[in-house]
Amino acid sequence: MRKLIMLGIGHGGTLDLYNTCFIIQNENGNFLVDTGGSIEIIKRLKKVNIQITDIKHIFISHSHTDHILGLIWMLKKLGIASINGKIKNKTNIYCNDVVYESIIGVSKHVLPEKIVKEVLKIVDFHILKNDEQIDINGEKYIFFDINARDTKQFGFESKIDGKRLIFLGDETLNSNLYERVRDADYVMHEAFCLDSEESIFHAYQKNHSTVKSASKIMNDLNVKNLILYHTEETHGMERKKLYTKEGKNNFRGNIYIPDEFEIIEL
Repeated sequence: MRKLIMLGIGHGGTLDLYNTCFIIQNENGNFLVDTGGSIEIIKRLKKVNIQITDIKHIFISHSHTDHILGLIWMLKKLGIASINGKIKNKTNIYCNDVVYESIIGVSKHVLPEKIVKEVLKIVDFHILKNDEQIDINGEKYIFFDINARDTKQFGFESKIDGKRLIFLGDETLNSNLYERVRDADYVMHEAFCLDSEESIFHAYQKNHSTVKSASKIMNDLNVKNLILYHTEETHGMERKKLYTKEGKNNFRGNIYIPDEFEIIEL
């Protein structure tokens, strides 16, 4: 059984919600997608009983701070563990060329040289090409450029037991990817805010979606299950209720508005 463990669900500026990142877990291991923007990632992994040394596959979708800075803290911890002889296997990091340059550049400026040298011994960086296929924990993933309007950004597609899961990063789906997404079983798509509050949060100016706009597009593409994340935080405990209602009004399939640490079985 494949599980989706949501470590964070917030956008880049949220304070009470951690930045969006999650684990795809199966019987073969853990696959971490994005890392948030702080050392909080270490704490959240521990809360779900996962040590950083238990993660051998990490994907960073793009180079914004709320996606890569958590990784810097992970690399520091891994480097120290390696120096102390506690690392047995290499960690694989998958990213595009812009992300790779950002990770290496930031690491050289903020981590001790000794740690950086150690990290380069124990981490294998895989610089992704569009439509590259990679086996991760016994499952095939196809990584693709989402043609983001801001920085270069990749998503991925995976199939297990005949069901397609597609992760679309944190920008509104580009129309040239509609046919790729059509009829998917599960789609993960950002939803910055409620449609009635777009004028407050300016989702469209930031290349993001509202719950309504994302739901309508996925409904038109005959998606079966829609998972929305990367949201604002002002509604507190009412967020799930409000977002679910707006989503169901515009999407005929199953809609998920996960809380932090929520587990979705795929």
